[in-house]
Amino acid sequence: MGPKQYETLAGSTVVGHTLAALAQVDRLHRVLVMLSPTDSHFESLLPEFDGWLEYRGGATRAATVSRGLDCLIERGAQLADWVLVHDAARCLILPEAVDRLIDACLDDEVGGLLALPVADTLKRAGEDDDRVSATVARSRMWQAQTPQMFRIGLLQDALIAAESAGVSVTDEASAVESLGHAPRLVRGDIENLKVTFPPDFALAARLLRTR
Repeated sequence: MGPKQYETLAGSTVVGHTLAALAQVDRLHRVLVMLSPTDSHFESLLPEFDGWLEYRGGATRAATVSRGLDCLIERGAQLADWVLVHDAARCLILPEAVDRLIDACLDDEVGGLLALPVADTLKRAGEDDDRVSATVARSRMWQAQTPQMFRIGLLQDALIAAESAGVSVTDEASAVESLGHAPRLVRGDIENLKVTFPPDFALAARLLRTR
């Protein structure tokens, strides 16, 4: 199995569905795809893509996003411009969800992210990983999704500060939080799952076929 974003899914590829959804959002000025320097699949699988490509992906998500921000600035973006960061593996993103995020964050001082309130009871595993050590209160707990929307300058500062402090950030919001900001939570969709494991591909295919 190759990179999951290039796996065939419902007549296209995972990333192909992602980009098709983003192409329907009129307020996005341009889509920048960050690729590994050794990527040899994208251009042959998606020759119709007319956005920006950069083969400057880093070893971590944070490094890739940071380099992506640099690329946008090199292409004329300003520090006060908004940027939306999205996982290629979230191929079920709906254009209306992206618009909902933009509407909610456009006048916000910080920015925000799509997320879902946690409905299930949460259990923390013990050291064996297959035994419960505690039940975690789900009150006010949200599951982060993407896109996540912040101003370029703020996000750039947050990622640099996190790296300098040795803080591990798993998404853009956590980097912004580390500067003391509180990103806005914008309700996402249960279908906006991250395709990761084999059962996810089967579920995503079924959902795409019903659209």
